[in-house]
Amino acid sequence: MVLTALAEEKGFKMINAEKIRLDFPILEEKVGGKPLVYLDNAATTHKPGAVLDRLIEFYTRMNSNVHRGVHSLSREASGAYEGARETVRSFIGARSAKEVIFTRGTTDGINLIADIFRETVINAGDEVLVTEMEHHSNLIPWQAACAKKGAVLKVLPFDGEGRLKTDELDGMLTDKTRIMALSYISNVLGTENPVKDIVRTARSRGVPVLVDGAQAVQHIKVDVRELDCDFFVFSGHKMYAPTGIGVLYGKKEWLDRLSPYRYGGGMVNSVSLDRSEYAEAPFKFEAGTGSLAEAVSLAAAIGYMDSIGMEGIKEHERRLSEMLCERLAGIGGVTVYGPPSGRRGVVSFNLEGAHPYDVGTLLDKMGIAVRTGTHCAEPVMKRLGVPGTVRASFAVYNTEKEIEKLAGGVKKIRAIL
Repeated sequence: MVLTALAEEKGFKMINAEKIRLDFPILEEKVGGKPLVYLDNAATTHKPGAVLDRLIEFYTRMNSNVHRGVHSLSREASGAYEGARETVRSFIGARSAKEVIFTRGTTDGINLIADIFRETVINAGDEVLVTEMEHHSNLIPWQAACAKKGAVLKVLPFDGEGRLKTDELDGMLTDKTRIMALSYISNVLGTENPVKDIVRTARSRGVPVLVDGAQAVQHIKVDVRELDCDFFVFSGHKMYAPTGIGVLYGKKEWLDRLSPYRYGGGMVNSVSLDRSEYAEAPFKFEAGTGSLAEAVSLAAAIGYMDSIGMEGIKEHERRLSEMLCERLAGIGGVTVYGPPSGRRGVVSFNLEGAHPYDVGTLLDKMGIAVRTGTHCAEPVMKRLGVPGTVRASFAVYNTEKEIEKLAGGVKKIRAIL
């Protein structure tokens, strides 16, 4: 009653996860004869029937390459593809669909910007600023760019609670800083970084900002204009869409300024043997045939999330996170990493006397799927002083019963140590 009243007061509807689960065929699967408890959503989410149907519909009704074709299938596929771009634009609040570039995923989008900046913006002695909590995908490309150009990679650290030391930010920005790249939400700690404030500080110093939103868009409402970031990247497969599709948002002034990073068909206006005239954004960054059906299915995934409501999703996952932290706190020998409040989407922990891989293996025997290891964030593990963690991550279809099963599984493992 209290939660329902709170939902009505804040203007969102409560999530009925049990009902939502019926939309996801794979959740009917069993692991070792036990019902699947899937808590590895930060790695990839499952796909609802609406998304799977749209994927099949593309291949059975309109399969064709997009743009330039005059026949009916090509026109229909092109309309669906560009319609998906407009859906993404609306979803993230971009000014124009021309600011939305389809990529293979977050990693591809970051590499695109890192490679272009390496070639056209970063010079010897320049600086690139990242944070200590980055996923490898938002660290290694900048390491490589700096190494190749003789630039300096600077790192904004996080504190003992897993929060960025933003009080050090202004001192780390200099007139040599060419770009700052940071995650919106940590894939290990669940920390929701104060991106808007960080962007404001960086831009006051003339520094553009790239935001890795791979762990954000499925959990919270994102508005790129409100954030005022220069670039924003995310992946479809972490937000109920297929693999192989992602988005790079870039402010028009940057996309107009930057040169292409791949070359080939579809990204030109005219070609002769001695020169080529590139198309405008977004097409100049989309050489070759992209993930067409996947882009159309991404739009279906966005429609699915919108039909549920992002505020309801955020509240549902917040309750699951808090519930798991409370249950784990009642089990001796468990260490939970990350901020004590305000985490999004993930809870990472370790069990004293047990390697995370062993904990994950034993949980799998109970039908519980979690992620174990470094989560492509080795610097975070080194900062925490651990070889890895067990990570439970949540989606709209997870239930309180599943949280109880996970906590019960950890308790059983603790009892046999």
